[in-house]
Amino acid sequence: MDLTDIRGTISLRNGVDMPYLGLGVYKSNNGDEVIKAVHSALEIGYRHIDTASMYKNEEGVGEAIRSSGVLRDEIFVTTKVWNDDEGYESTLKAFEKSLKSLQIKYIDLYLIHWPTAKYIDTWRALEKLYRDGKAKAIGVCNCMEHHLEELKNKSEVIPMVLQNEFHPRLVQRDLIDYCKKNNIQYEAWSPLMRGKVMQIEELKQLARKYDKSVAQLVIRWSLQKGVLTIPKSVHKQRILENSQVFDFQILLEDMARIDMLDREERTGAHPDNFMSHFAAKERNKK
Repeated sequence: MDLTDIRGTISLRNGVDMPYLGLGVYKSNNGDEVIKAVHSALEIGYRHIDTASMYKNEEGVGEAIRSSGVLRDEIFVTTKVWNDDEGYESTLKAFEKSLKSLQIKYIDLYLIHWPTAKYIDTWRALEKLYRDGKAKAIGVCNCMEHHLEELKNKSEVIPMVLQNEFHPRLVQRDLIDYCKKNNIQYEAWSPLMRGKVMQIEELKQLARKYDKSVAQLVIRWSLQKGVLTIPKSVHKQRILENSQVFDFQILLEDMARIDMLDREERTGAHPDNFMSHFAAKERNKK
């Protein structure tokens, strides 16, 4: 990747150009909050917005895109099918619902949010959406190598993108290598570890060395590793700060120092036990 421009892209296996920096809108409230966040990002130069049906803010994202003054074909929109909608027919219906919520004619990247027991049938629906031109690219989230191998063996189209939790405490080098070998683009969610990276002393020291914030250092590290990155914020200044990562380069020895912070530490569920993780969260709500 030529990491010199906020609007820079990487070409996916099928030739679709995907911006390597985007705005995540997880937990951004539908309405004014998410609209202002997307407007701010697009004004700054972002061209990639990542939402999901589960976020319940697709309407606001769509409204922000339409009122931004930026042409639709210049904006890369990602959304996802949630667990409750998985399965062939239900995924097709969920996709149409997302289109209606966003009020756009196609999705640039459609992802399976989590690999439930129905994810093979769900993937077949994504293949149809891709063949029909309704989704320009398709992929998965929160998968391990065995999930990808099963898709590879049972499907006609290999995922173009894998979006997983990724940050200095959770690198999963073997999985990244697997994706490179199979031409699957790796993408990070929670690249700032939900703010916890700011507490890591080694990162504070390196950030001072480069005269950057810890967030900027970590985003740049992620991009230099070839991992697409979608930091989330609703604050214009933070959205701007997160984009100011194209005027410096982290030295190889410092990249290695950040790699060594890996502890296989997650802020979310492990893909192999996420069903029990979510069940426990639901019980705690009661």
